[in-house]
Amino acid sequence: MIYRLNIKTHAPAEFQDITDRVNDAISKSGVEEGICLVFVPHTTAGITINEHADPDVAEDIIARLEAMVPKQAGYKHGEGNSAAHIKASMIGSSVTAIVQYGELALGTWQGIFFCEFDGPRNREVHIKVISDRE
Repeated sequence: MIYRLNIKTHAPAEFQDITDRVNDAISKSGVEEGICLVFVPHTTAGITINEHADPDVAEDIIARLEAMVPKQAGYKHGEGNSAAHIKASMIGSSVTAIVQYGELALGTWQGIFFCEFDGPRNREVHIKVISDRE
């Protein structure tokens, strides 16, 4: 089964911590041990695992990505969102995490973030939980 999360973003670039929502999907799956794949089916958004204890970390990542890949830099793509496509490619479209005891086996400071680079928009995240007993 694939679980789908609806994500509403509010800014051109933002990180939303979706860790609890992913853990909810794992709980609904009934899987105690296995892996969880989290995938973003968008070309201007990404997914990452990083620190979620201090929101300044996400802001720092966004700021550094903006500095490395500015919105206007002579891109050829006519839609005007090439920078968002590049940032999404840098971050990546999926993460895989271990499921242990029915929840994500993340480090103390880790969380899963949906990364918006072309917002605000309504987005979707797909979650697949796979038991190691299958």
